Amino acid sequence: MWLKAILFLLIGATSAALTWLQLPTLKNAIFLALIIWGFCRAYYFAFYVLEKYVDARFKFSGLWSLIRYVLQNSRKQKQR
Repeated sequence: MWLKAILFLLIGATSAALTWLQLPTLKNAIFLALIIWGFCRAYYFAFYVLEKYVDARFKFSGLWSLIRYVLQNSRKQKQR
């Protein structure tokens, strides 16, 4: 698991650096920081907030699991 986390960080850092090196401006550095922050918050919401506060009984195994859960529950809501 540690190797996987390190590889993900390496991919992200390398991609961000290469993207910024294409056009190294303060504006692009800010955009990259906001993109990274936004995706981190979305990940946190998808796996921590939904599991802890929406349905503690359901354990999400990934994004597809989350999407399937949301779609199934929206169908149940429409049927009521």
